[in-house]
Amino acid sequence: MTSETRMIVYHIPVCPFSQRLEILLDLKGLTDAVTFHKVDITVPRPDWLQEKLRNTTALPALETEDGRIVKESLVILRYLEDRFPEPLIRQADPYRHAVENMLIAFEGNFATTGYRYVLNQDRDQKDAFRQSMLAQYRKLDDFLAHHSPEGTFLFEDFGLAETVFTPMFMRFWFLDYYEDFALPDTADYARVRRWRDACMTHPAARQVTHDEIIKLYYDYAKGAGNGALLPGRRFSSFVFEPHWATRPMPPRDKYVVSATDTELGLVV
Repeated sequence: MTSETRMIVYHIPVCPFSQRLEILLDLKGLTDAVTFHKVDITVPRPDWLQEKLRNTTALPALETEDGRIVKESLVILRYLEDRFPEPLIRQADPYRHAVENMLIAFEGNFATTGYRYVLNQDRDQKDAFRQSMLAQYRKLDDFLAHHSPEGTFLFEDFGLAETVFTPMFMRFWFLDYYEDFALPDTADYARVRRWRDACMTHPAARQVTHDEIIKLYYDYAKGAGNGALLPGRRFSSFVFEPHWATRPMPPRDKYVVSATDTELGLVV
């Protein structure tokens, strides 16, 4: 497949919803079937892209070879599964597919809880957010313990549910770093811990690293999401340059320290 006939995914490079697509394409051996076009979240969307997306800003979005647009990461995942069914990543059996979709249905609240947690700026609310996050993990643990008590993944192999959740597990490194969050070493988190750890170490999930997440999401930890600028700052932690690998690790105590652009390595 030549570059002229490839599909295009417009995406924010570190976006978890985009990573879902990258994981699925890797599992299918289709990494060369799609061109990923990076979009800078720190500047307004270009007019040509807004025209393609009909004045919406949510990414990723997939453009087919003939110029049609597919939006929403879960929809794009299913589109790719329908177009390229071999190998099938979702479950073929209708009941097993329903089970994985029931697990996927938990993802919205799981992701929202984690992002609200890292955005929180009220130290007095830390424990309330921690308890909410733990409750989300217990729901996942209960589901997995019921449907796959002895397994590692939901079913035999890394599948569609793992493709959906893995990027969120990796983004929540920012909770470990900025909120000192950790799953308790108790029985009610054992099954979900086994699943989470296996998901994050799977060979198809290597698009981002721990340090990349921590550095780029610093502004989220200070309450500014989606490329917004914090008071007194000229650069977002999501800027493409300087490259994240050249920047120092940010301060961990988000409630006391507010790092400057220079301290974050954002000044060239």
